[in-house]
Amino acid sequence: MANATKPTTRPANPRFSSGPCAKRPGWTLDALSDAALGRSHRAKLGKNKLAQAIEDTREILQVPADYRIGIVPASDTGAVEMAMWSLLGARPVDMVAWESFGSGWVTDAVKQLKLSDARVLEAGYGEIVDFAEVNFDHDVVFTWNGTTSGVRVPNGDKIPADRQGLTICDATSAAFAQDLPWDKLDVVTFSWQKVMGGEAAHGMLILSPRAVERLTTYKPAWPLPKIFRLTSGGKLIEGIFKGETINTPSMLCVEDYLDALQWGKSVGGLEGLKARADANLAVIERFVEANNWIGFLAKTPDIRSNTSVCLQFTDPALMALPKESQEAFAKGVASLLEKEGVALDISAYRDAPPGLRIWTGATVETADLEALMPWLAYAYETQKASLAHAA
Repeated sequence: MANATKPTTRPANPRFSSGPCAKRPGWTLDALSDAALGRSHRAKLGKNKLAQAIEDTREILQVPADYRIGIVPASDTGAVEMAMWSLLGARPVDMVAWESFGSGWVTDAVKQLKLSDARVLEAGYGEIVDFAEVNFDHDVVFTWNGTTSGVRVPNGDKIPADRQGLTICDATSAAFAQDLPWDKLDVVTFSWQKVMGGEAAHGMLILSPRAVERLTTYKPAWPLPKIFRLTSGGKLIEGIFKGETINTPSMLCVEDYLDALQWGKSVGGLEGLKARADANLAVIERFVEANNWIGFLAKTPDIRSNTSVCLQFTDPALMALPKESQEAFAKGVASLLEKEGVALDISAYRDAPPGLRIWTGATVETADLEALMPWLAYAYETQKASLAHAA
């Protein structure tokens, strides 16, 4: 193989991590200058900022007025766990998984909550479960966007409006980048650190009226830790959904999220944010179409994520190698790109098939992805040449 030619144009921002993700364009520390530091989150100033974060979230995501939105501890993981431990057990549950985090929720339901009537439906990396197989008279827990597998639910068409069970949706890599059909979703969770590029540790929990009814009429058979409790005396703790958080939030992180939300409004709200993510995905789609040595882990276009793009090396010579060698090759490509300072943190998730994972959410500039693509080819060719030389 001829020596690869090193590109001359570099991404202005090499941050393509899938979480925490790139800050919004133009972000500086000055964006945090109005943070309520050293002040109680229970004081009027702190509560007003938390309430503003909730209302701005409602506005951009177009959440119905009768849905509750709360800021909860422990990022998206905390929000999902809170929902599962508080709501499951009232009726059978279908646990639907197609990547690492969905598999984690299966483990919680089967091994931690020990739900005897839990039914598990799974699909491999790059695929999703056929929703026609899901029983929506059961409660259903699923991820909308598979962060570690690069897939997404294309729409909510197969979720019946007259379902008897609750739908509990981990939407952490989908919120602000994809349409979420609120009439088909009873619990939606996400974290600030994904599409909006906010700082980690805080989760968002959105509840439909049906979910609130379950909370106030059903008591789980197991004890609930204080940090999971959404009700008191059989009534919803309304303060959680007005900015009165269960535990102490970081007001610095709150300020950062508020800044990201204002930026989201400035680029056209949800439609503008979706368009940015779609344009970013399109850059990689064009590159894959032009190069037969690389492909999407999600081979079906309509289930392909526009935020967490997972790629595989499809060169037959590489695919014939043992998995360990494929992993070493992919890591070598990612390492070379990091050393060149053109792409940081793009190795595939540890449980996923060997390859690369590139974040293309709204805070990533399309021009940076366009600049990255020739570098992917350069790194691949360089690594391939090194492999051939070693042989």
